[in-house]
Amino acid sequence: MAQRNKIFNSGIKIPTPVFFIITILVIWYFLPREGKYKYSYNENRPWQYGLLTAPFNFHIHKSDKQVQEEKDSILQSYQPYYYTDLNISKKMASQFSQDAAAKSIPPEYISYVLRKLNEVYKAGIISATDYDKVRQLNRKQLQLVNDNNIANTRHLASFYTPRQAYETIMGDAPSNVDITRLRAINLNDYLNVNVLYDEKMSSNEKEELLKQVALYEGEVQSGEKIIDRGEIVDAHTKNILDSYNREVESKVGTKSKPGWLMFGELVMLALLMTSLMAYLKFYRLHEYNNRKNIIFILIMTGIFPVITGIMAETKMFSLMYLIPFAIPTILIRTFIDSRTAMTTHIITVLICTLMLPLAQMAQFIVIQVMIGYLCIFSLRNLSERSQLVYCSLLILLTYVVSYTAWVLCTEGDPSLLIENVRMYIYFCINFVFVSFAYLLVYMCERAFGFISEVSMIELSNTNRPLLQELSEVAPGTFQHSMQVSTLVVSAAHRIGANATLVRTGALYHDIGKMVNPIFFTENQVEGINPHAGLTEKESAQIIISHVEEGVKIAGKHSLPQQIIDFIETHHGKGKVKYFYNSYVNSHPDEKVDIADFTYPGPTPFTRETALLMMADTIEAASRSLKDNSKEAITEMVNRLIDSQVSDGLFKNAPITFKDIELTKEVFCEKLVSMRHVRIAYPELKKHDETEA
Repeated sequence: MAQRNKIFNSGIKIPTPVFFIITILVIWYFLPREGKYKYSYNENRPWQYGLLTAPFNFHIHKSDKQVQEEKDSILQSYQPYYYTDLNISKKMASQFSQDAAAKSIPPEYISYVLRKLNEVYKAGIISATDYDKVRQLNRKQLQLVNDNNIANTRHLASFYTPRQAYETIMGDAPSNVDITRLRAINLNDYLNVNVLYDEKMSSNEKEELLKQVALYEGEVQSGEKIIDRGEIVDAHTKNILDSYNREVESKVGTKSKPGWLMFGELVMLALLMTSLMAYLKFYRLHEYNNRKNIIFILIMTGIFPVITGIMAETKMFSLMYLIPFAIPTILIRTFIDSRTAMTTHIITVLICTLMLPLAQMAQFIVIQVMIGYLCIFSLRNLSERSQLVYCSLLILLTYVVSYTAWVLCTEGDPSLLIENVRMYIYFCINFVFVSFAYLLVYMCERAFGFISEVSMIELSNTNRPLLQELSEVAPGTFQHSMQVSTLVVSAAHRIGANATLVRTGALYHDIGKMVNPIFFTENQVEGINPHAGLTEKESAQIIISHVEEGVKIAGKHSLPQQIIDFIETHHGKGKVKYFYNSYVNSHPDEKVDIADFTYPGPTPFTRETALLMMADTIEAASRSLKDNSKEAITEMVNRLIDSQVSDGLFKNAPITFKDIELTKEVFCEKLVSMRHVRIAYPELKKHDETEA
């Protein structure tokens, strides 16, 4: 917890717009860099849009299959180029002559081998690998380049492979040459490849042939009709539409040459994020100025556009429905509020829409907006974790129904639902992901220090060990906390504050009194005063210390910071007036250091902490009232709360004078009903037996 607070509350003051700029740049980095075509169509299906005419001249590209077939056809005439290395034959003949002289080989053998080497090298020795490659290309000829760089056509069979050359020399040996001795010469050492592949000339020849393949089969003139609504997209029309799509993307931008596309994406992204920032600035100023909340909101806003951008690279846009866009809405609704959750959801959906083909944008926006509203409505009173599972089921149902309705109202063909049955599988997987929101709520509470309504309800259970200990160690304080929670919840409902939070804070605000419970009047036995014998300053310090002790106990039991805020602020920087007034009265001529009788604070900074301060003071004071009439209670409530206002204890809290007046009314109503005098029951008189 300390490390988390150090991160979110570091001394470095970073303006909120900086966080938005960082988020914009991160999302922008993952945006696709290709233009988006606004039409979706399939071959042999009706055209669903209006009349389409060519806005500019463009070529009709041949299909990839057609171009490949033509390339394969023209390459049938392709013949690879080879050249002869004359140095190899001379080198091998010289090498053989030297070796023969050294080994004392008879002259008739030398003469025969040199003549046959000259024959096979003159015909040409080609490697077995190249020989097989040419045969696999179904070629019977190749081009052999001579010394004058002129290519001549040669039949493949006119060449030798090293093995064929060896077998030819051995097979043509005359009768005066012994085959066994001829084999001992190791002729393979002198049979090297001298016909080599000419890669440069072969590549040039292949390129020249491929240039003869036309990539276009016509041209569409500006203003020419392409297709009209209801017409069937045949193969030719689909080719024209594909060509138009390619031209549009080349004009708008591609990955290698984005042009103005990146600038437009950046501007659009900046406008959307600025809208979110303006909403927070003007309508949720507390969240705007709270670094922790801003980081949380921007993470929720940015993470799913990044995921969408990565998935958009695969061009499988239907996979977008695997992404659980409901999760950020659920989390922000749980920890912030419904309006912020819905605003963030819409901004996130619009950003992700920038990555979709224009033809799919409308469907995506309509379905996701309905999902967002469903999350808000189904979680309007989040009090149990099971509601998250219930919400996940409703989201699945909404996906299925909305997608089915969209297909029927736009396509009018139920068979498409069967063809796209995978979409329903995606929705089911999405449901599984959304179900993990149950765990994410807990993880966000730990990571960001948030507290959900579910957690607050769990904390306010009086059977929890800490509250049980409070009821046993300081029963008077426990009863006081219960009474305060009753008062403050009613006031919170009246002015629209968070009743669940303030009730939980009320139950824990005085847990520090467990350290020295006997020094507080609600826990004292009649006739025993532990302050007797202590000075006013010593007694004041004991009373004041219950705030610090409460913070220590809360930290030991890992209570959320929002609950600790109530412990720290329920007295604010007010004075321990009983002992302060007593000290001043007994030391009239002494200059009193007011700090010795002042709580450390801080003063309340939310409506909820302000309500608790008022309720705590009112409930404690009401115990000393001897007159429980409505007039006496009203006078007490007005006097004490007006004193707190005049002391400036609420100057940091966003609470209005109207809220304070409504709170006074609630407190008066509750205290009158809580402290009304019961009617004395009459005793049953005993009659004489004779009267009976």
